[in-house]
Amino acid sequence: MKKHVLRIVAVLLPLLLALPVPGLARHKNFTVSVYVRAYEVQKMKDPAWLESTWKVISDQLDVDKIYLETHRDLLIVDDETLEKAKAFFRKQGIEVAGGITYTIDESNEFETFSYSDPKDRAMVRRIAEHTAKHFDEFLLDDFFFTSSKKDVEIEAKGNRSWTEYRLDLLKEAGQNLVVGPAKAVNPKVKVIIKYPNWYDHFQGLGFSLEDGPKIFDGVWTGTETRDPAGDQHLQNYLSYNIMTYFEHISGGRNGGGWVDSGGINMSMDRYAEQLHLTAIAKARDVMLFAWNQLVDVKLNPRFRAPWQGTGTSWDYDAMAAPFRKGRQTVTPTTMARIADVVLRQADELVGKLGNPVGIWSYKPYHSLGDDFLQNYFGMIGLPMDMYATFPEGRKSVILTAQAASDPDIVAKMEKQLRSGGDVLVTAGLVKAIPDKIADICELRVTDLKALVDDFGRYGKSGREILIPQIRYMTNDSWEVISAGRPLSGGVSGFPLLHKALYSGGYLYVLAVPDDPGQLYDLPEGVLNELLRIVSRDMDLYLEGPAKVSLFLYDNKTVIVENFNDTPVDVRLVGGPALKLLTNLEDGQVLPFTPPAPGSRGRAQARAALTLPPHSYKAFRYE
Repeated sequence: MKKHVLRIVAVLLPLLLALPVPGLARHKNFTVSVYVRAYEVQKMKDPAWLESTWKVISDQLDVDKIYLETHRDLLIVDDETLEKAKAFFRKQGIEVAGGITYTIDESNEFETFSYSDPKDRAMVRRIAEHTAKHFDEFLLDDFFFTSSKKDVEIEAKGNRSWTEYRLDLLKEAGQNLVVGPAKAVNPKVKVIIKYPNWYDHFQGLGFSLEDGPKIFDGVWTGTETRDPAGDQHLQNYLSYNIMTYFEHISGGRNGGGWVDSGGINMSMDRYAEQLHLTAIAKARDVMLFAWNQLVDVKLNPRFRAPWQGTGTSWDYDAMAAPFRKGRQTVTPTTMARIADVVLRQADELVGKLGNPVGIWSYKPYHSLGDDFLQNYFGMIGLPMDMYATFPEGRKSVILTAQAASDPDIVAKMEKQLRSGGDVLVTAGLVKAIPDKIADICELRVTDLKALVDDFGRYGKSGREILIPQIRYMTNDSWEVISAGRPLSGGVSGFPLLHKALYSGGYLYVLAVPDDPGQLYDLPEGVLNELLRIVSRDMDLYLEGPAKVSLFLYDNKTVIVENFNDTPVDVRLVGGPALKLLTNLEDGQVLPFTPPAPGSRGRAQARAALTLPPHSYKAFRYE
């Protein structure tokens, strides 16, 4: 009897081991997903094509979830192909969801549907119903907006602005053409909207960060920053900042971040940074766009930057080398291998991090002004934390010209100052509401500019910087950092950073350069003083050059990341009781240097470290 049982086990065990395990998690702290465009889903009707391309990806990348798109550019994937693809991935133990891109012709300047046109409205509804029939979860790729200005749109708009019209239109379309019809077909379905990376301009095309998260079952985040020289000119830091911002506005329902291959031609590091920043913002999922890129973007020596081989955080040579996976040796061929290595490394780190914290910056819904400026601030070492509500109980708040859209902004500023907190505002905000802000301090920002390169005791810049001129009443408010050309031994000067005492707190005004990228040209001394002043709520602040970012978490962990092409020396600065830093990845210990005996003012401990190019270091501090 015993031998008989053993024979049965011997026969059945290999069969049981060969069965797929549904939803088998391949990562510990987030899910790694791959989005498949409708073009590639349609090709999956050919089993040989599906199996061969899946092998290219799965040999190099561990995937937890697949999103199969049902529509893009008027291509609707048929029922049979969708079901066969679903069955294939489920057999591999991969979770499957759906996706929709509501474009008519993406190549034609992202041509979108006309949501006032009856024919287009019927098509939008049909696509939602078709998708809900096949999936219990689907998300909208970031084209659920409208740029259409057809005659029907012009008539429907009436006397409203384009922003007002489109916000109303897409709110109605989301409810009545997408979510409602989808849930009528499949009551269990979760409909998620993925918002892109150009958040400051959403309202002009109908995206509503105020209403959208209430309509849909969740949100996703576009964290693609690609090449800052490209059309959108987005800064690296946005890949992190937008994640935490959307987490706040969605009430904790931000499902994940979304990265594509854009920027990889700058170097492998530019792609790696986007994935890394998405993960350390505590994404629940990291989405790789898209299947075709993971198959077709081949590893290329051009991806290996000159700083490789100097001990950087990511090693292209190691990524391109053959590696063991199970019993086979795999020779990497595509960008899928880069993604896997970066995300494996991030997965180990993220589990040691708490929740992100930073300096509160208030951005009201649908606001414009100082576009994307918080991301430039992040690139000079300010750990930004954007909210759509004004804070309570903070020691420092940062306001850009976006805050001018709140009619009660000055009353909120006064409350903050009376409580003993500080407010740092940009010259752009002062210029937008001069009469209102005069209740706190009579400052003026005109159209006059100053070309400066000398900041006195704070140092000199390597190039001239154009800043707005801040005018003020002598002895009513004071210059903190002055600038001229030259300042020392010159004949004139202008405030770069200005302050005015009001009740128990200070109003600071920063003359942001006309080109915000010139914040990176400011001397270290200027940046160090600025960071010291606005970091009152933080345990640590950064001293060092620009293009180095600080990421803080509520469990006394910190990441410092260098986006420069050269090594940098920086210092972490905090209270005098700080003793040491412990590296979260290799366990090495770095001591803080205590303040000198008899130090006056805000005595601080400092820990010095060197960061290689395009690299980070993560620590626990105590």
